[in-house]
Amino acid sequence: MQIKNVNPPINIVVRHETITDAIREFVNKKIGTLHLDYPKIMEARVVLDVQKNRHVAEIILFCSNHITIDASTEGPDMYAAIDQTISKIARRMRKHKTRLLKKYRIKPEDTIKHLDEKVFAHDILDTHPTEAEIDPEPMIIHREGIKLKTLFKEEAIMELELSDRPFLVFNNARRSALQIVYRRGDGDYAIIEP
Repeated sequence: MQIKNVNPPINIVVRHETITDAIREFVNKKIGTLHLDYPKIMEARVVLDVQKNRHVAEIILFCSNHITIDASTEGPDMYAAIDQTISKIARRMRKHKTRLLKKYRIKPEDTIKHLDEKVFAHDILDTHPTEAEIDPEPMIIHREGIKLKTLFKEEAIMELELSDRPFLVFNNARRSALQIVYRRGDGDYAIIEP
């Protein structure tokens, strides 16, 4: 279920003709069918130009994170031109999301971590540890407060892809359960439900 791009403001400009309610409703319905959760559409601008035998439809989407996606199509019919332009926009949105996912995906050569080599003197290695050194007290190194978000599983994976965190705690919107999604060593994702 799409919740992010619900009713973005749509500005429709028609050149050399007056706009009809049918065209306005058609454009609103078509832009409402863009069901991608990323990028979030902030505003849509539609420019429809009618010349002798040419109908030009241009759509510009202003999205979050300063992303602008635009496409234009020329055709003999205005409805067909709008349809083709919407399909171009959807392709570009999917391509942008795929590139973003590939950019933040862990590469196999980057998964192995190397530890620094340390050299100790012989007298340090020969000493026997005391009882306090064997069982050290646990301590909190870093405390971080997070806001628990209600997300779908796919949105949680996308948010984990966009962050540097090893895991994400979220409230599952479908099941109303607290879950933890994390990246496994092989690059796949797993979910833990306490």
